[in-house]
Amino acid sequence: GTDFAENKKALEQVSIIRSKGLKNELAGYLTKCIKRELEDIESEKEELNQTVEAIAAEPITEEISS
Repeated sequence: GTDFAENKKALEQVSIIRSKGLKNELAGYLTKCIKRELEDIESEKEELNQTVEAIAAEPITEEISS
């Protein structure tokens, strides 16, 4: 998740890390990576929305021939 304390608890549940410093460093790294990934996803969504809006705003100039 995006919460350091939650990530630290999750690490305690799935691993055996005796070093408090290493555990904190790993929890911080996980938090940073997850936040960055969520920001990237949000950025991609925003770009997609802008593209869709730009396409929708373009006038249709083609004629349909039968």
